[in-house]
Amino acid sequence: MDRMQLKRMVFYGYHGVYPEENRLGQKYFIDLDMRMDLSRAARSDDVNDTVNYADIHALVKGIVEGPPVKLIETLTENIASAVLGTYTSIIKATVSVTKPNPPFDITFDGVTVELRRQRDGNGNIVPVED
Repeated sequence: MDRMQLKRMVFYGYHGVYPEENRLGQKYFIDLDMRMDLSRAARSDDVNDTVNYADIHALVKGIVEGPPVKLIETLTENIASAVLGTYTSIIKATVSVTKPNPPFDITFDGVTVELRRQRDGNGNIVPVED
């Protein structure tokens, strides 16, 4: 299976449990790893034979910068579902969302949630089993 990755996309969103997070917002870092067959695009050199990463970036941006959710788990799931639901050529997607500045009095690089999703034999989006 071939792979396309969008690494460390940065967006500003208003997600969180606490009202000040919804009011002030903060940066979110998104990593997206998608599995699909890229052989046709590699041979044709035609953007119409692949998944356009600019379009995927715009899709993710719309979610992160869109209506707020409380949990980054929900944000991560929304991204995974939208990517797999929009692009049927993508078989599996791993999405990582990092919230670098949670509103706690601790020092660390942030909290990251990673979800792995795939399309099953019926076209449903399900967690990837190890």
